[in-house]
Amino acid sequence: MEELKIALIGAGFMGKAHSMAFATMPMCYWPAPALPVRDLVIDIDKDIAEEAMLRFGFSRFGTDWKQAVTDPSIDIIDIATPNDMHLEIAIEAFKNGKHVFCEKPIARNVAEAEQMYNAAKSSGVKHMLAFNYRRTPGVLLAKEIIEKGEIGSIQSFRGTYHQDWSAAQSTPISWRFQKDISGSGALGDLGSHVIDLARFLVSEISHVTGYSNTLIGERPIRCGGVDTIGNVQIQDRTRMATVDVDDEVSFICKFKNGASGSIEATRNAWGRNNFITLEIYGDKGSIYFNYENRDELQVFYADDPVNRRGFRTIYTGPAHPEGSALWPIPALGIGYIDTKIIECHDFIQAIIENKEVSPNFKDGFEIAKICDAVQRLEDEGSWLSI
Repeated sequence: MEELKIALIGAGFMGKAHSMAFATMPMCYWPAPALPVRDLVIDIDKDIAEEAMLRFGFSRFGTDWKQAVTDPSIDIIDIATPNDMHLEIAIEAFKNGKHVFCEKPIARNVAEAEQMYNAAKSSGVKHMLAFNYRRTPGVLLAKEIIEKGEIGSIQSFRGTYHQDWSAAQSTPISWRFQKDISGSGALGDLGSHVIDLARFLVSEISHVTGYSNTLIGERPIRCGGVDTIGNVQIQDRTRMATVDVDDEVSFICKFKNGASGSIEATRNAWGRNNFITLEIYGDKGSIYFNYENRDELQVFYADDPVNRRGFRTIYTGPAHPEGSALWPIPALGIGYIDTKIIECHDFIQAIIENKEVSPNFKDGFEIAKICDAVQRLEDEGSWLSI
C-alpha cells in the first residue's frame, strides 16, 4: 500500500485533531486509499515541537516551516497555524509540488485568499480546506435528502454558530482577537463554517446585508503558557490589550437559486458550547440539525397525513453517508474527530485517485468573498434610521 508522508505545521489544538485523524483513518477505512505517515511536526517553540513529536506520533520535529515545504520526502503539508501564516506556507508548498491541507478560514482577507487559490490552480497538486462540519453524517444525510428533492425546492435557510468561550471579560487576549493575525473574529472563526454549510446544502450566496459588533473591547494579556480557547487562568489583569475584531455577526443573504437566508455567529453566547444549527425549509418539507445533538437529523415531510405530521428523528449510523466506516450501530456517538477522519480519508483518496476534493481553495476563496462583503457593510453602511 502506498504511503504519503505528512509534515504538520502547528502543534496546537488543531494539530492534535489532524494527527488523530491521520492515525485513525486506516482503522476506519480499510483498505485505506493510502497510509498517511506522520513524519515531521513543526512549531516555532522547540519544546512544544518536540513534545508534539512524542505525543502526536511523529518521527521528527523542527521549528522552521521552510524545512517542511522544501523536504523532498514530504508529500503533504498540513497547515494548522494561525491565519496570518497560511498564505506564505501554502504558496511555498505549492511551488515545491506538495499537496496542501489547510485549516479554515483560508486566509485573513479576500486578497490573500485569491492569491492562494490562484497558486493552487496552477500547481497541479491537490488542496483541501478543513471545513469538517460538512462531513458530519447528519449533514451528509441532509444533503442527500435535499438532492433527491424530498423536501422540494429550497425556500429559506437559517444557520447559527454560537459559543461562549469568550463571553467572560477575563478571557485573555489571543491571536483570535487580533485582526493582523486572524483577519476577523467570530465571522471568520465561526461564521465561515455556517457559510460553507449554506453553500454546500443550498446554493451559492449572491447578496448579503447585516451587522457585526465588538462586545468586549479590551482583554487581559496572558502571562505565559499555551494559547488555548477559553483559558481564563493564565493572565495579567493589570495589563490589557485591545480587541479589534468582531465578537458577533449577523446577516441575511440571498442565494443564487432564489432562496433567502440568515446567518449568525458569536463567541459570547453564555450556555452555548458548539451550537451549530441548520434550518432548511422547502416547499415539501423541512430539515433541522443541531451539532450538539449530532447523531440526530430532524425531518418534516408535508405529504404526511395531517394527523401524523411532525418532525421525525433520524439517528445516523451505518445506513447513512460514511456511517459504515465509523460505528456498527446508529446513535453510538459521532464525535468531532470522526468528521476529521472522514475529511482525511477524502483528501488522501483524492490524491491517490487524482480527483478534485471539496471544500478546496476555490471554496475558501468564495467564502472569503462573502466574509469580505459582510465586513465592508460596517464601513459602507447597511442600516436605515427609523
